Amino acid sequence: MPRVSQHHLEARRRQILDGAARCFARNGFHATSMADVLGETGLSAGAVYRYFRGKEELIEAIVTEVLEALRTTFETAARQAPPPPPDVLIGQVMTEVLTERSGLSYDGEESLPRLMIQVWTETLRNEDLAAVMRAGFLKVREAWVRVVLAYQRAGLMRDDVPAEHVARTMIAAAQGFAAQQALFGAVPVAVLQDGLRALMSMDGQRAS
Repeated sequence: MPRVSQHHLEARRRQILDGAARCFARNGFHATSMADVLGETGLSAGAVYRYFRGKEELIEAIVTEVLEALRTTFETAARQAPPPPPDVLIGQVMTEVLTERSGLSYDGEESLPRLMIQVWTETLRNEDLAAVMRAGFLKVREAWVRVVLAYQRAGLMRDDVPAEHVARTMIAAAQGFAAQQALFGAVPVAVLQDGLRALMSMDGQRAS
C-alpha cells in the first residue's frame, strides 16, 4: 500500500476543520454533532477520528488556528519600521481575517465572526477551551504590544500610556467590530477604518 503524502494528510485535516467550522458557525457547538461534521465534510467516521477524537478537539484546533493567524499577522506588521497607522493596520487585519487570505477558509465574511461569538460563549462553560483562549490571547496581545512600542519608538504615538493599555484597546476595537458583523450583519471594513481615523484626529481641542 503506498504511503499517504504529507500534503494529503494536511489537505484532509483542512477539509475536516473547514467543515466543522461551518457547522459550528451555523448551528453552534452544542447543536452540532459529530454526525453533522461527517455529513458536512463527506468523510467517514474513521477518516475524521483519525485526526480528532471528538468535538472538543475540533473546537480547540479551530480556536488555536484563528488566534495563531492573528498573532502572525500582527507580528509581521510589528517588523515594519514603523508599522502602518492603527486605522490602516486594523483594517488590513480585519480584511485578511474576514476574507480567506489568512488561509482560514470558513466561508467568507459572515461565518468567521459567527464562529468567534460561539467560541467566546463556549469559554464561559468550558475551562479547557478557556485555557486555550487565554494562552492564545496572551500571544496575540504580545504581538499588538510590539506594534504599539514600534509606534512609540517612531514618535507616532505618545509614550506616557502603557503599550499594553493601547494594545488592549486596539484588540477591543477589532473584537467589537467582529461581534457587530456576527450580530447585526456585515458592513465594510472601511466603516471601522473611518471611525478609527476620526478618533485619531482628535487632539484635545474642541472642533470648530
